[in-house]
Amino acid sequence: MYEIIRQLEEQRARARAGGGKKRVDSQHERGKLTARERIDLLLDPESFEEWDMFVEHRSTDFGMEKKSVPGDGVVTGHGTINGRTVFVFSQDFTVFGGSLSETHAEKICKIMDQAMRVGAPVIGINDSGGARIQEGVSSLAGYAEVFQRNVMASGVVPQISMVMGPCAGGAVYSPATTDFIFMVKDTSYMFVTGPDVVRTVTHEEVTQEQLGGANTHTTKSGVADNSFENDVDAIEQVRRFMDFLPSSNREMSPLMPTDDPAGREEPSLDTLIPENPNEPYDAKEIIRKIVDEGDFFELQEGFARNMVVGYGRMEGATVGIVANNPNVLAGCLDIDSSVKAARFIRFCDCFNIPVIMLVDVPGFLPGTSQEYGGLIRHGAKLLYAFAEATVPKVTIITRKAYGGAYIVMGSKHLRGDVNYAWPSAEIAVMGSKGAVEIIFREDIDDEERIQEREREYKEQFANPFRVGSRGYIDDVIMPHNTRFRICRALRMLRGKQQENPWKKHGNIPL
Repeated sequence: MYEIIRQLEEQRARARAGGGKKRVDSQHERGKLTARERIDLLLDPESFEEWDMFVEHRSTDFGMEKKSVPGDGVVTGHGTINGRTVFVFSQDFTVFGGSLSETHAEKICKIMDQAMRVGAPVIGINDSGGARIQEGVSSLAGYAEVFQRNVMASGVVPQISMVMGPCAGGAVYSPATTDFIFMVKDTSYMFVTGPDVVRTVTHEEVTQEQLGGANTHTTKSGVADNSFENDVDAIEQVRRFMDFLPSSNREMSPLMPTDDPAGREEPSLDTLIPENPNEPYDAKEIIRKIVDEGDFFELQEGFARNMVVGYGRMEGATVGIVANNPNVLAGCLDIDSSVKAARFIRFCDCFNIPVIMLVDVPGFLPGTSQEYGGLIRHGAKLLYAFAEATVPKVTIITRKAYGGAYIVMGSKHLRGDVNYAWPSAEIAVMGSKGAVEIIFREDIDDEERIQEREREYKEQFANPFRVGSRGYIDDVIMPHNTRFRICRALRMLRGKQQENPWKKHGNIPL
């Protein structure tokens, strides 16, 4: 018995040592934590239950039978974050460069299968050189098995990818099919083909950071949701982020205690909208002033900045917030902002999170680059996502709501549950100047007459009352009461039940 126990402890020690002191030191020199250090920081103390510590690869080609490390380059298991169960895998770059083998993939698939059975989120920490070349197609098959589970788990349990090192080639498609991707500045990167291949094929000179670094994916491609300064910062923020999410599609998000009263007024909102309708303001100011304790977790902050998305709480319960931001492109909808908002709304709908829309949108962004890029199709994604959603939906029109953009931004016509407008709201097909120049084009040369027509048009449409008379908004509310009215609407909507017609799935305009 003592001999077996001694062997067990030796095997555990080998697994915990990873690739050895030299490689661990190299990992630290790059400013990166090891796989186990990351798990220890991510999970509650003493909560990690490791699975498959003793698993080793089965490869016998290229001398691999002489090289094996218990765990085979990935640490897997389950634990808790603030008391709630999560499953986690953390790739170990010190062991075979974190490369994925057949058994490495089996370990990941095992915890993903269990997560779906018990209804718990999956957090994947990616730090890998890619497929293990010595195993050939077996490693590719392993990736495919992981991808299949990513797809099956989509909409069942939240999936979070933390890219904390290299993630290249086919490996990027696992994070790409998860719900959220978080990166670390200067130490993580993602791309399908690396700089060397790009140089050979297209003759472009580009660095890893330029091609697929955190800044690239949070500002240009929109692939990543957020980036953080270092491993510790990333892990702390993901722990905070998990408190906004439910464990599965069968549950609601956790209720967090708050001392922020639902009836709190915010007088500064009464003067937030500028007198000049063309003057911008920051939509984030509204968000921070209406959510519990000003706590707002923004996603994709650097990408499509004309649209703000993220999570806050109202009376302790998580809400998803989508807001046009007049500070950027006047809050116009374009390709990137439409896709950004659509994907966010669909996640909220999957996981029972109410959606609040803050609307100040003059329309869709004009131009050949937008039309050639498929603005029609991409704008339809936002329309589709909101119309399909059955969670509680509350819309506040703060200022402009023009044309098709008015429709897709949470209108009553797309099953918005509660629609409010501030007194400053202007709801119409288009702005008064453009409308008058079309309706009264015969008077276009008569400036005085055109100005008179503009005043007439504004009296008719540049206010919320015409739309209110048709029942398209439920009430005109004072800005300082916005938090209270939203909280009361969400209370009323807690028991909402709505189902879409039976179908295998819809055909969203991808």
